[in-house]
Amino acid sequence: MDDGLLKRYLDYLTIEKGLSQNTVESYERDLRRYLAFLKTSDPVDISRSDIVSFMTFLSSSGISTPSAARSLAAIRGFHKFLMTDGIVKKDPTITIETPRGWKRLPKALSSMDVESLLNQPDMSAPIGQRDKAMLELLYATGLRVSELVGLKLSQINLERGFLSVMGKGSKERLVPIGESAIDAIRDYISTSRRKMLGNRESDVLFISSQRRGITRQMFWERIKLYTKKAGIRSNITPHTLRHSFATHLLDHGADLRAVQAMLGHSDISTTQIYTHVSRERLRKIHEKYHPRG
Repeated sequence: MDDGLLKRYLDYLTIEKGLSQNTVESYERDLRRYLAFLKTSDPVDISRSDIVSFMTFLSSSGISTPSAARSLAAIRGFHKFLMTDGIVKKDPTITIETPRGWKRLPKALSSMDVESLLNQPDMSAPIGQRDKAMLELLYATGLRVSELVGLKLSQINLERGFLSVMGKGSKERLVPIGESAIDAIRDYISTSRRKMLGNRESDVLFISSQRRGITRQMFWERIKLYTKKAGIRSNITPHTLRHSFATHLLDHGADLRAVQAMLGHSDISTTQIYTHVSRERLRKIHEKYHPRG
């Protein structure tokens, strides 16, 4: 972008708005970082999605909430100035909320840690077979834990390798399962589930030792047990496997829209945070292994 536009805006802040030199310098630092991130020469091309991506980048960089709010204030002021001056016709910042506390993205597990976690359940015990099926399915589909524990037998089609789930906003989506998860679920249904139910009948897929559906808290406790057994020091929750599912798909070249559909995100900007996780990983790999990294 033409550096003259930024200079005109900074002059406007100093002369017409009467802001202090320190404040103007802070705004300049924020805006230069913002414009460097966008890498665009035409302000007309900047969209709401671009700004959301930048704010997500700030969040993943560990910036504090007050600093992020100041950055957004600088960006808002700059785009309002561009519109007032007739340079652009729309302000892309209008519907973006000021940060009031980052919703931090839990770190995704490495593929090796996922493999270790999935191998911890005792397959000689019915509960172990159930847990193995749950872990495999969670990592294979990226389901929310509430969606996982609420699954019915009628929602799964093992022959076709898909399940249907009702997500947030009562929106139904189809999600592919994958061979490893299909095998684990088949083993669980054909043996352990019958033993755990006894003489009872239930359409709930995952059954507790009390012959009722397993709860989110119960499953979280099982994950904590397997995390400890696997020697993984990170604080892992069921949601960690959802994040790992999305991050690993994108790391291996999956299309962002496809990942959005599988996760059940209504807004693509929610899914975009995973692209920043992947980009950061690529940057670290480049720095570590490239001769001039």
